[in-house]
Amino acid sequence: MAKAKKKSKKKLKKNKLGVKNSLVNNINARKKKGKSRSKKRSKISKKAYKKMQKGWKD
Repeated sequence: MAKAKKKSKKKLKKNKLGVKNSLVNNINARKKKGKSRSKKRSKISKKAYKKMQKGWKD
């Protein structure tokens, strides 16, 4: 009997928080873990955050 071929699943790259690398995923993962930063200590520029918000659905 011939062996069936196994489909290999491509693993997504995940960061140390365990989520796919993206700005929104990182923010949400940090919130869930209780490691979110205040706006004062934010690593995201105001320009980048506004650009990201334009892509969100209301």
